[in-house]
Amino acid sequence: MNDAPTPALDKDPTPTAGRRRSPVQVSTRVPGRPAFRLGSVSVVWRARMVIVCALIVVATAVLLSISLGRGDYPLSPLQVVEVLLGGGERLDRFIVFDLRLPRGIAAVVVGAALAVSGAITQSVSRNALASPDILGITAGASAAAVALIVVTSGGSIVGLLATLGLPLSALLGALLTAAVIYVLAWRRGADGFRLVLIGIGINAMLIALTQWMLVSADINDVSRAQVWLTGSLNGVSWSQVVPAAIALLLVGGWAATASFTVGALRLGDDTARSLGVKLQTQQALLLIAACALAAVATAAAGPIGFVALAAPQIALRLVGSAGTPIVASALTGALFVVAADLIARTILPVPLPVGLVTSALGGPFLLYLLVRSNRKVSR
Repeated sequence: MNDAPTPALDKDPTPTAGRRRSPVQVSTRVPGRPAFRLGSVSVVWRARMVIVCALIVVATAVLLSISLGRGDYPLSPLQVVEVLLGGGERLDRFIVFDLRLPRGIAAVVVGAALAVSGAITQSVSRNALASPDILGITAGASAAAVALIVVTSGGSIVGLLATLGLPLSALLGALLTAAVIYVLAWRRGADGFRLVLIGIGINAMLIALTQWMLVSADINDVSRAQVWLTGSLNGVSWSQVVPAAIALLLVGGWAATASFTVGALRLGDDTARSLGVKLQTQQALLLIAACALAAVATAAAGPIGFVALAAPQIALRLVGSAGTPIVASALTGALFVVAADLIARTILPVPLPVGLVTSALGGPFLLYLLVRSNRKVSR
């Protein structure tokens, strides 16, 4: 298993090359690694990546079963598993399926969406510090959503936002922000370092705009917006989880199939062009996908910080790949948010929004990345 498909291998020069082959074959022509081929696409088997992904899935399932069992009506992890498999008492099923499962699935979906968004952004910009929350894309989604929450009367722009609803307004804000950053960073191509610098500036401006709206708004609207801005899974329902899950499957699935393009972009613009990648078109499509995933996650649970930054880098180190892996990043992001939500609900003396816990855990990781980058430059 590998989420980075490789180009089709050259035709077999042996006399058996002309024989009819089955659709799926196992080849040993990649030194030390078997390759699976399906039509014109082949993938290389990497045992470490498969084992790491399997362990992350198991850890996420264990933490999720523990999280679903915690609350005023406690259930053991075995009881939760029994309910999920169709057993258990009627009250247990109501507690798990109607009250707690939307929050648990939301943690998985939001974490995976943010992580995939971060993996794409870091690959396109070829910068480990480039993530939607650092570049201002999340801030753009937040500013649009806060405008919808706090402004209850106004002109045509406010009326347009009100008709779009929270998810679409967040998506619109994220896409507009990404377009502005991309245009400002364009100079015969989009340089990763320029993207990061301009994104940090745009992020600061959007945060200031959000703060200005909060200062100017009604106190009741401000309290609603402040809770949303901390990034919380409280009160998440199926009506928010299902659209986010569908968007993750569609956009994230497309991003996984575009792993070869993502891998080529990591090698530089000239190398990507020489490999047949339509550079500007693919960069734009990938950035749109990253913005869409960040906006969907932000609309479902608010801006949960540092997941998009930390999860792809953690996955990169766990699987030992050359670039940020899409599938492993998604699984790592899901595990990160589920663990943070469990900590926020149970371990801390006072229940806190999950966004505060991820920020507390991700802040030191950002410092680690900055120190590591500084050491590389000073060598």
